[in-house]
Amino acid sequence: MTSSPPSPAEGLDRKVFRDFFALASGWWTGATASRAWFLTAALAVCLIVNVGINFAVNTWNRRFFDALENSDTTTVVWAVFVFLGLVVCAAAIGVGIVLSRETLQVRWREWLIGSLIERWLSGQRYYRMGLARTEPANPEYRIADDTRLATEPIVDFAIGLTTSIVSALTFVGVLWVVGGSLTVPVGAGSIVIPGYMVLAAIFYGVVMSTLMLWVGHRLPGAVARRNEAEAKLRFELTRLRENAESVALIRGEADERRALGSTYADLVQRWLGVVRRHGHITWLTNGSGVFVPVLPLLLAAPKYLSGEFTLGQVTQLAGAFLQVQVAIAWLVDNFRAIAQCYASMQRVTELTNAIDDIDLDRTAGQSGGVVVEPASGGAVMLAGLTISDRTGRVLIDRAEARIEPGEKVMVSGESGTGKSMLVRALAGLWPWGKGSIALPAGGQIAFVPERAYLPEGSLRGALLYPAQSLAVDDAVLREALVEAGLGYLGHRLDDVGRWDQTLSNGERQRLAIARLLVQRPDLVILDGATSALDEGGEARLMATLVGALAGSTLISVGLRPGLEALHDRKLVLSRADDGARLASVALRPRVAQAAGA
Repeated sequence: MTSSPPSPAEGLDRKVFRDFFALASGWWTGATASRAWFLTAALAVCLIVNVGINFAVNTWNRRFFDALENSDTTTVVWAVFVFLGLVVCAAAIGVGIVLSRETLQVRWREWLIGSLIERWLSGQRYYRMGLARTEPANPEYRIADDTRLATEPIVDFAIGLTTSIVSALTFVGVLWVVGGSLTVPVGAGSIVIPGYMVLAAIFYGVVMSTLMLWVGHRLPGAVARRNEAEAKLRFELTRLRENAESVALIRGEADERRALGSTYADLVQRWLGVVRRHGHITWLTNGSGVFVPVLPLLLAAPKYLSGEFTLGQVTQLAGAFLQVQVAIAWLVDNFRAIAQCYASMQRVTELTNAIDDIDLDRTAGQSGGVVVEPASGGAVMLAGLTISDRTGRVLIDRAEARIEPGEKVMVSGESGTGKSMLVRALAGLWPWGKGSIALPAGGQIAFVPERAYLPEGSLRGALLYPAQSLAVDDAVLREALVEAGLGYLGHRLDDVGRWDQTLSNGERQRLAIARLLVQRPDLVILDGATSALDEGGEARLMATLVGALAGSTLISVGLRPGLEALHDRKLVLSRADDGARLASVALRPRVAQAAGA
C-alpha cells in the first residue's frame, strides 16, 4: 500500500504542519526533553526581558522629549545616563537571545537529523523505497538541507510570535492610557472614540495581514516547486560527477549539456514565478513600511495642536503604535519566510510519509508478505515461497528448497526469471509475495552484490567493513589481499581515500571477496559478485573462496556455467506463465539426497 506524495499546493496544507510537528516535537518529549525545555525557557525569559527593555526605552522617549520641550537640563542629563544603562542591558539581553536561539536551533536540528537518519537506515528503508519506487526525490538533501530550512525559521517564528504577543499586550496599554479618546465633532454634537489609537493600530494591522494572505497565497506552492527544481539540478550534477569517466569515454558531454540546460531552464522559470509573487508582496510591504511611521503622527497631530498632548507623549505614542503594528503585522513581514519554511517542511514530511508507507509493505507485503525467520539447525530453507512484484504479478511460484550447512549451491536461470529477486528475498529486502525463508540463527551472514560497496576511509576499514571492531592482524589482511589477487595493495592498508573511485570494477569485486576471506561468515550469498572478472580470474578467485570457506554455506547467483564444478548442487529457475519454477539439480553425488525441491 502506498500513497503518492502530495504535489506542492497553491496554499498551505494543514496536514503538512501536523505531520512535521508530530515528528519534530519529539525533541521536547524524549531523552532530550530536559535540554530542550531548558533552552526554550531560557529563550522565552530573554524575549520577555527584551520587551521590558523596549517598554523602558519607550517611557524614556516621553520623558526625554518632554524635558527638551521644557528646556529641563537636569532631566536631560539624567536621561542620558539612564539611556546608557538601557543600551548595556539591551546588548546583554541580545547576547542571551542569540546564544539561546542558535543553540536551540542547532540542537533541535541535530536531534531531527538523527531521528530521520535512524528511520531512513533502519530496516533497509533507504533501499526499500528505491526498490518500490516510492522514494521521494533526493532524500539526502531533505535530511541535510531541508531540516535546517524547516527548523531554523520555526525558532525565529516562535521568537517573533512571542515577542509580538508580549509587545502587543504591553504597548496596547500605552496607546490606551496615553492616547486616551478622540472627540470628533459631528454637526451640532460630537462623537467620542475611546482608545482610538488602539483601534487604528488593530484595524490597520488586520487589513494589511488580510491583503498579504490574499496577494501571497500562491507563494508557498511556487517556493516548493522551485526547491524541487533546485534539488533536481543538484542531483543531476552529482550524478554526472560520479559517472564522469563513463560520460567522457562515450563522449556524452553534448547530451549531458542539453539535459542540464533543460533542467536549469525549468529551474529559472520556477524562480521567475517566485520573483513575480515576491513583487506582488513587495507592493504591500514597502508601502506599509513607509506609511506606518507617519500614521501615528497624523493620528496624534490634532490633540498635539490642541495642547492635549506634549511632544514627549506624541513620541511615546508613535513608538508604541509602531510596536503594536509590528506585532499585528508579524504575518505580513514573515510571509515569504513562512512560505520557504513550509516548502522544506513539506519535503521532510514527504520523506517520512514514504518511510511509513514502505513499512506497511514490509509488514504485510502485497499478498501476505514473505516471512524471514531464524532456523535453529543452521540450514537455509524455502517453504512455499512465492515472490511477486509490487503489483502482485508472480515472479517465482511456490519455491521449495533446503540448503544444508556448508553446502555450496549455484542459482541459475534465464534472464528475467527472478534470480536477483530471490537474493533480495533471502536478504529480507523483498516483502512482496508469501511463504517463508529460514536462515541460520545466530550465524554471520554476508551478502555480496555485483557492485561492491567500499566505504570512504582506509583500505583496512574497507576490508573489515561492516565489522570495523574486528581484531585482525595486518598479516591476515595482507594474506587475504594476496589470495584475492590484490597483493600489490598490501602495503597500503592505512592509506585513506575514495577506494570506490581508485579501484576498477574488477578490483572492487576482488576486494569484496578478500573481505569474506578475512571475516569468514557462516553464510555467503553472492549476486554477480565476480561478473567484472575474466573467466580465468573468476574461476581462480571462486576456487580460492570455496577452499577457504569450506565450512560455510555458499549460495552463488550469476556465475558462469563453467564454475558448476565448485558447487555441490544447482537450483535452476525455469520460466513459466504463472511464475518461474525452482528445481534442484545435483552436481555431486554426495549431496543428491539433499535436494529439497
